[in-house]
Amino acid sequence: MTPVELSRTVLRAVRCAVDEGELNVVVPVRAVVTSPGPGGCGDYATNIALQLARPAGRSARQVAEILRAHLTRSDGVADVAITGPGFLNFRLGGGAGAALVREIQLQGDVYGHGDVLAGQIVPLLIPYDIRAEVVANALVRIVAAQGGRAEVQHLHAPRIQPPRIHSSRIHPPRTETPRTELTHPEAPHAHPSRPTPTPLRPTPAPEDPTPLGADAGRWALLYPASHDRPRISVDHLLQRESNPLFRVRYAHARARALIRNAAALGCTGDPGDVPGDVPGVDELVGALAGYPAVLTQAALHRAPDRLARHLVTTADALLAFQHTVLPLGDEKPSAAHRARLALAEAAGTVLAGGLSLLGISAPDYL
Repeated sequence: MTPVELSRTVLRAVRCAVDEGELNVVVPVRAVVTSPGPGGCGDYATNIALQLARPAGRSARQVAEILRAHLTRSDGVADVAITGPGFLNFRLGGGAGAALVREIQLQGDVYGHGDVLAGQIVPLLIPYDIRAEVVANALVRIVAAQGGRAEVQHLHAPRIQPPRIHSSRIHPPRTETPRTELTHPEAPHAHPSRPTPTPLRPTPAPEDPTPLGADAGRWALLYPASHDRPRISVDHLLQRESNPLFRVRYAHARARALIRNAAALGCTGDPGDVPGDVPGVDELVGALAGYPAVLTQAALHRAPDRLARHLVTTADALLAFQHTVLPLGDEKPSAAHRARLALAEAAGTVLAGGLSLLGISAPDYL
C-alpha cells in the first residue's frame, strides 16, 4: 500500500463512520499521510482525527478511536495505534517498502508532485536582491509541481541604494513566469481580479555568493530558513561530510554507482520488502514516503528550505544504507540484494528530482 492508497483508505474510513452515524462531519477532500513524527510509530501516520475533532464536536482522541475501528479492518493495514493527542499510526501488512519503490519507479522525477495548488496563481512580491531572486526562482518550480503558477513581481529599487549583486551570475534557469514592476507595496490592490502578492523578503546574503558557482551559490541561499542569514563560505565547495550539499549530491552519485556496479554483476533492482534491521532502511523508507508532504509544505509556506533540509535527511539515510546493497566477496546476488538496489535507486530518483526543483544539478559522478 502506497501513501496515496493509504490516504484513500483513511477517507473511506471517515466515510464509513459518517454513514454509520458515528461522526457528523463533511468528509474531507484529502487526508495527509506522512512518516510518523516524534513519539509516533509504524510505517505512516495521519492527523485526520485532529482535523475532524472540532467539526465533529468530539476530542481528537475520540475521533481517532472511531476511525481506528474501521481502519483495522482495511486490507493491507496490519495495525493502527493512537499516539499523542490523536495521531493515527499505521503498520502495514507487508509490501510497504516495495509498493513505495514501485510508485517512485512509475512516477520518476515527478514523484511527490501534486495538485494542492491546481489552477491557482501565486504572486510573489520581491525586492531586487539576489537571495530573493533565487528563492522566488525555486518557488516557481515548486509551486508548479503542486499544480499552481507562481508570478514574480518586483518593487522598484529605491533612488539611492548601495551596489547590489547581480543574480544572473549564479545562472538561475530561465522561466516563462511573467514579471511586473510595482512602485509601492499597496500597488497589487490596483488589480482586484488578481490574488494579493505574497511578500517574499528573505534575509539578504552578507556578501556576494557568485564566486561559489551556480550550484553551491544557490544552495547557500536556499538551505537556510528565510529569516536566517545565509552563510557565504567556501565550506559549501568542500567535498567532506560536514558539507550538506556535498552529502546530497554524493548520495545521488552513490545511487547511480550502485546501479552501474550491480549491472556488472548481472543484477538489477526489483522492488521488495527490506527488513527493518538493515541499517538505515527505516529512515530511508520514511524519508521517501514523507517527500510528497514536504513538497506540499514547501509550496504552501513558500519555503524551499524545507525541501533542501529533507534532501539532506534522505541523503544521510541512503549513505547509511548503501553498504548493504551489493553482495560481498563471493556472495551471489539474491532477491534481498535486488530489493535493496531498487530502494537505493528510488532514493537517487528522489534526490535528483528535489535538486532539480531547487535548480541544482545532480551529477552521476562526483
